[in-house]
Amino acid sequence: MKPRVGLVLGDGAGIGAELAAKLLALPETAAAADIAVIGDARLLARGAKEAGETPRIDAVVNRFDGPLSGIVMLDRGDADPNAIRIGEISVAGAGPALDNYRTALDLVRAGRLDAITFVPFNKQAMRLVDGKYEDELVFAAEYLGFKGVVAEFNIIDQFWNARVTSHVPLREVAALITQDRIIQRLTMTRDALIEAGVAQPRIGVAALNPHAGDGGAFGREDLDIITPAVAAARTLGITAEGPYPSDTVYVRAQRGAFDAVLSMYHDQGQIAIKLLGFDTGVTLLGGLPVPITTPAHGTAYDIAGRGIANVEPTRRAFDIAVRMAARRTAQHIKTAEAV
Repeated sequence: MKPRVGLVLGDGAGIGAELAAKLLALPETAAAADIAVIGDARLLARGAKEAGETPRIDAVVNRFDGPLSGIVMLDRGDADPNAIRIGEISVAGAGPALDNYRTALDLVRAGRLDAITFVPFNKQAMRLVDGKYEDELVFAAEYLGFKGVVAEFNIIDQFWNARVTSHVPLREVAALITQDRIIQRLTMTRDALIEAGVAQPRIGVAALNPHAGDGGAFGREDLDIITPAVAAARTLGITAEGPYPSDTVYVRAQRGAFDAVLSMYHDQGQIAIKLLGFDTGVTLLGGLPVPITTPAHGTAYDIAGRGIANVEPTRRAFDIAVRMAARRTAQHIKTAEAV
């Protein structure tokens, strides 16, 4: 049985519709999953024209009445391309994207989807629609009523990057670095990698301070918090090492020493990931009851409408969502059979 994946159209002012059209034109896309394309059919048509592609759509509906089969466009009819100025932040571009995301999450709650891939949103534009909007991960957790631990993963060909803290001011980071949070993130990283097909994940842990604190000369967090947390994680069966200075741990990962790196704050890992794999990067919203992925590059307003956006990160995001959904479904079936 194929996984059922929601492909959510994002900000209409960016490159998302073009990327969706390119993804749906790939023959392997339909072979991998049954897909609900959620958004305005007119926006997808504009993206297809920009891309010079013919996306596969097997049916266009206004609501789902039966099982999802093939590639079905759930046409919401709420994002007229003529009302959206390409390359500009606007409610017209972001509002339908947020509604599309809600619709996909509703379908998850109803048991109609196993995974979601969305083409890029723009956070600044989203806050014009909802001033409390933090990011896609927090929104999904709150909308689904999920109270567990969640975190973003960034994925390139060589390795994954996880974070202890994410979208918070840098001045607040040190206070948020605790042993419990580190162990939680290491556990989540190990489990996500296994779900994505890595049998025995190896995780490198980045230090917070320069030179891993240099014996306490540049801060004691690495000695007093991170080192004991790594030791505790190892007693739980997690293969973790560190803390290593952040200017070397990513070199080690690039050379194959680790399957993932746990960074202490957002840009510590993001700079490395985007430098090493900007053209292939994927973001996974981890810890949620459903796999949610997106290309890591953003809305790229500067090239929107030109038909030159690279579909590879979107293809990889979709592939990861499919693999994780298939593994979760297989595990649920195995558990049910055991009971």
